[in-house]
Amino acid sequence: MEVAEPTSVGVSIVVPLYNERENIAPLHDALLRAVANIDRRVEILLVNDGSADGTREAVNALAAKDPSIRALHFRRNFGQTAALQAGIEYARGEVVVMMDGDLQNDPEDIPALLAKLDEGYDVVSGWRQRRRDAFLSRVLPSAIANRIISLVSGVHLHDYGCTLKAYRRSVLKDVRLYGEMHRFIPIYCSWLGGKVTEMPVNHRARTRGKSKYGAERIAKVILDLVMIRFMASYQTRPIHFFGGLGIISILLSAPATLYALWLKFFSGIGLTRTPLLLLAAMLIILGVMFIVMGILAEMIIRVYYETQDKKPYVLHDE
Repeated sequence: MEVAEPTSVGVSIVVPLYNERENIAPLHDALLRAVANIDRRVEILLVNDGSADGTREAVNALAAKDPSIRALHFRRNFGQTAALQAGIEYARGEVVVMMDGDLQNDPEDIPALLAKLDEGYDVVSGWRQRRRDAFLSRVLPSAIANRIISLVSGVHLHDYGCTLKAYRRSVLKDVRLYGEMHRFIPIYCSWLGGKVTEMPVNHRARTRGKSKYGAERIAKVILDLVMIRFMASYQTRPIHFFGGLGIISILLSAPATLYALWLKFFSGIGLTRTPLLLLAAMLIILGVMFIVMGILAEMIIRVYYETQDKKPYVLHDE
């Protein structure tokens, strides 16, 4: 299947699935009811993320009966971020709606998301105000993470973890997702000049299947947050980041050297009797290494932009 180009499809609904066989039929029924009164052509992309429970067969059976369904099957489990990236690439609609396949997101919220998008926004993010998950293990850590992400990114949303979101296709065309970065798509879009807002959506308790989320995802989210902060500030000028660290490191070597000399001449403590001189030498070497890393990163990023014909700017779509 080739990557799709935009057609007359108005809305593409992207649903990643991993071992959700029991939820597929009720999800399909709920989606059909939700989009019945939408005055745009709708397609449903079901992205099977290497499921091993019969999800593939269930998706194919639905696709054979419903022409609005398009099925994508991964050869193995690549993760939710990869599934959503595939959905973005294969979606044909002018608007892309993303949602989970476990029925905790309510398809009935889709028309309201589209109406909010029509008010002039580029991204409408769902906010699970009344979340139906365990408080200590899911809700509280998520609230803390959302606050940190908002502070670091400058994009203030209450619920980055809610998959239910609507996007204009134009702000997604330059988005590339890796790791666990799907929750940061509104940040990417905002940094590219998109208008981002959020609205409360319904959240339902899981009744079938098992949750795929664990505590280990917290560390992954933190590392991905560091990565996107770096990309936002220094992607096109890495020498400023690494070079800055190098200069700081070299400057820190000066106090250590001066103090070692002071101990030698005023306290009679030889240079070999303190680790200060060694510390100063290590800081200088580390500083030089940072500067060299910055030069190499600068060369790599320039080769990337020139060979891929990438632009360091984004034009507004009129």
